[in-house]
Amino acid sequence: MIKRLMPYLKGYWLPTIFAPLATVAEVAMEVYIPYLMSRIIDEGIANQDTGAVVRIGILMIVCAILSFIFGIGSQWLTARAGAGFSKNLRSTMFRKVQNFSFANVDHFSTGSLITRLTTDVSQVENAFRMIIHMLFRSPVMMVSATVMAFRINPRLCSIFLIAIPVLGGSVAIIGMKAHPFFMAMMEKFDLINSVIEENLTAVRVVKAFVRKDKENEKFHEAAGGIKRAQLRAEHTVILTGPIMNMVIYGTTVAICWFGGRQMIAGTMKTGEFLTFIQYIRQILFGLNMLSMVFITIIMSGASADRILEVMDEIPDIDDSGADAELDVADGSVVFDHVNFTYKKNSDNYILRDINLDIRSGETIGIIGGTGSAKSTMVQLIPRLYDVNTGSVRVGGRDVRDYKLDTLREACAMVLQKNLLFSGTIRDNLRWGKEDATDEEIEAACKAAQAHDFIMSFPEGYETELGQGGVNVSGGQKQRLCIARALLKHPKILILDDSTSAVDTATDRAIRDGLKTQIAGTTTFIIAQRIASVHDADRVIVLDNGEINGFDTPENLLKNNQIYREVYESQQKGERDNG
Repeated sequence: MIKRLMPYLKGYWLPTIFAPLATVAEVAMEVYIPYLMSRIIDEGIANQDTGAVVRIGILMIVCAILSFIFGIGSQWLTARAGAGFSKNLRSTMFRKVQNFSFANVDHFSTGSLITRLTTDVSQVENAFRMIIHMLFRSPVMMVSATVMAFRINPRLCSIFLIAIPVLGGSVAIIGMKAHPFFMAMMEKFDLINSVIEENLTAVRVVKAFVRKDKENEKFHEAAGGIKRAQLRAEHTVILTGPIMNMVIYGTTVAICWFGGRQMIAGTMKTGEFLTFIQYIRQILFGLNMLSMVFITIIMSGASADRILEVMDEIPDIDDSGADAELDVADGSVVFDHVNFTYKKNSDNYILRDINLDIRSGETIGIIGGTGSAKSTMVQLIPRLYDVNTGSVRVGGRDVRDYKLDTLREACAMVLQKNLLFSGTIRDNLRWGKEDATDEEIEAACKAAQAHDFIMSFPEGYETELGQGGVNVSGGQKQRLCIARALLKHPKILILDDSTSAVDTATDRAIRDGLKTQIAGTTTFIIAQRIASVHDADRVIVLDNGEINGFDTPENLLKNNQIYREVYESQQKGERDNG
């Protein structure tokens, strides 16, 4: 696992290497100070040699200052290496997620991906910092202090040599038992993040349906799940503290007993005994820190596993074999015996034997009942999903022949769920074209019937939009999203029920604007209203994932029962309302 995470140290190898070296230098000074203290007692004070006390005392001060300097340097280098490591790891994970297809994203929940990018990376960063600092500091201190203690009294050293394997074995057993519990705990964090994300996104619906108490109950249950998972994990690792204290206190008592007897017998000097105690404290402190490092590694191991799950996820849609030089020639679209299902290795197709030949520049309407797979079909064009069998060709070539960026740059989509981002209206519109001029932006907005309402705001195009565009209405969102798509000047434009929140007159004005703004662009209009597709060159009628009709609106009105029934029901509704 550590080997898998090593590449994310790129650019931060120097602080990663020098942090342990600074730590070793700090420990060397700390270990040397008790030795100097014993010399002051046994050589200076015992012999009443003031000069020796001064000389050795100055050396102790120098060692303390150096230890302080090396300690500060070690901590600074550790912090820099840890922050750089987590930055690289998060950035790589985010890029990986950006390459996921919709199917890959469906494999993880949104809440889970957020947890993995934030909490899990923080856990791993914390473990990494402890590894390059404490995992070097503790063993070096233990070994150095042990060597110095052996020089003073080898017989007393045998006491803590028994304690070390007892403590090490206990920590290893606890670690193996705790790891599954920490995995379960992180899954509970996924759940609570999903609950929070869903609740905040749908806060208007929650308030409109007065479901606050129900949502509070759901959150309370999710929080309770985390508490229970944490307690199961903590009840396992909490044994480390008592075991550690038992070993430390037992070792200290044994050393005081046997060391005191040697002092009474005259085989051990006072300074040696005090120094030996200091070294034992350093050794046991190192053991304590080492156990904490192992517990942190155990906790972060679950997070590392979850991070690597994201890294190991293979994108369903891969363009590595595509031609980087291939451009989309035009907006023609061909569906050739296309079958599609969201579930792999399933014969329960959502789209069945779709055959279409659409010329570049045509306006194609798509209608059908709820669940007839209208949105799914158009999402195959920019390759948001891949077909299971058959092929989709754009510009005369299979969509799998294009680089994804090339194909999607030639397409613009306005989805059912209209998404805007934090920033100004102008910033959001420039998602369509980063270097769009003010004149181009205004022209696109006029075509989308958005210019007038934008100018009604005090700040105009510089109006700040809240996250998700919460300070504009649904119809305004739709028009801004259409304008954003128009700025791309795409070869293919897909409008997925994108005028459902505007009135009939505005819908008509938008369709008229499209004819002038993107003349020659192949346009797909998914709509519930017959009026929205009545001016299309041809209309696709989908029924339960199959093509029920594909012809001009006039011919469908004569020959297609579904189209005629929808037309007549909507005409009757308009007459009744009138």
